[in-house]
Amino acid sequence: MNRELRIFLKHGLLLFLALAMIGPFLWMLGASFKPNAEIERLALLPDDVHAQNYAIVLRQAPDPHTGHLLNLSFPRWYFNSFFVAAWVTSLQVMTSAMAAFAFSRLAWRGRDTVFLFYLGTMMIPSIVLMLPNYQIMVKLGLVNTYRGLIVPMAFSAFGTFLLRQFMITLPRSYDEAAEIDGASALQLFLDVILPLARPGVVALAILTFLGNFQSFAWPLIMVKDDYLRTIPIGLLSFQSDYGQQTELIMAATVMNIVPLIALFIVMQRQLVAGIQMGGVKG
Repeated sequence: MNRELRIFLKHGLLLFLALAMIGPFLWMLGASFKPNAEIERLALLPDDVHAQNYAIVLRQAPDPHTGHLLNLSFPRWYFNSFFVAAWVTSLQVMTSAMAAFAFSRLAWRGRDTVFLFYLGTMMIPSIVLMLPNYQIMVKLGLVNTYRGLIVPMAFSAFGTFLLRQFMITLPRSYDEAAEIDGASALQLFLDVILPLARPGVVALAILTFLGNFQSFAWPLIMVKDDYLRTIPIGLLSFQSDYGQQTELIMAATVMNIVPLIALFIVMQRQLVAGIQMGGVKG
């Protein structure tokens, strides 16, 4: 097999995989513009573009089946998803950075052993931890509150591991220079190490925000009232309250994921750089 044929087959395979991955998204996008009568068709493009689906979801137009505005709070769900994801991201980045600094730059007895135990928590499936976490939230009276959605997610063994791997690549000469200048450990962390670890911090922030914006299981068991629902939980209303209105579900889902795709595209270089630089030394 000559070189040109191998290159052709390789690119053909990559193109096929790309189409297979993007195909469901394209169908979802097309379905969000279809009327209900066309929703079962496999065609990507609708015969009649029905942009009214988005207006119905946003309560700017009545549901054609009932003639009334749907009893949905999509803007509120959107706000809740951004609010919770932003708080979780901020707290998780802060706690992970401080823990990573302690595990990578400070010398204390049993440091490596504690880190191994801390890292071992990544092997426990998150679903296993939901029951004890929920019981703790019940005892603290945080069920059905923003704090209950945010606080348990504010700590991450993965985030600590990622930033530690990044921080240990920084030369020790920075620590020595800061000590000579009389800097404390806190000043060393805030003024020297944290700014130099910016690529890793940005990568962690992106991953954390994307993951928590789409979180489903924890909000599902914590939220009781509609005003606290996030988008993934709110989308269940299209099934339970209004039957199978696929075109509206697709319109709401498109509005849900398009900002995340845009964020990933804009920040992908920082994400890749942070992950690559964090894996140089272990």
